Amino acid sequence: MKRKIVLNVNNDNYEVEVEPGRLLADVIREDIGLTGTKKGCEIGVCGACTVLLDGKAVSSCLMLAVHAVGKKITTIEGLMKNGELDPLQKAFVDYGAFQCGFCTPGVLMASKAMLNENPHATEHEIREGLNGNLCRCTGYAKMIDAIKSVAGR
Repeated sequence: MKRKIVLNVNNDNYEVEVEPGRLLADVIREDIGLTGTKKGCEIGVCGACTVLLDGKAVSSCLMLAVHAVGKKITTIEGLMKNGELDPLQKAFVDYGAFQCGFCTPGVLMASKAMLNENPHATEHEIREGLNGNLCRCTGYAKMIDAIKSVAGR
């Protein structure tokens, strides 16, 4: 039986009707129409679906949408402010820190959460912070350089 819920995504409220077992990733992509959040492994190990929930990184492919009610959800689309890329997004562009781009939204969201908690993260801490995000293209070096360039600003 479907239930009406309100989700706050990128500071906008969305009223959606969902089945109780509907995953947050599916609601974000299919009902709200924000497709930056990717679905990769769908078992919570690749990090492609990472969003921020009250500022903390979560795997949206493992979270029920009903559990996000009353929380602030931030997707990759929500990092841009007033038409300006977030400094982390800009660093990824400047450093060429992506190839196919599939993992990039999840990596950016995990990095954002990490830097929110530890703005002066060391390279080792950045590597640890990306532990749950898999990239099959880059080897991570440029990603880490980009994140390091933002750490400490």
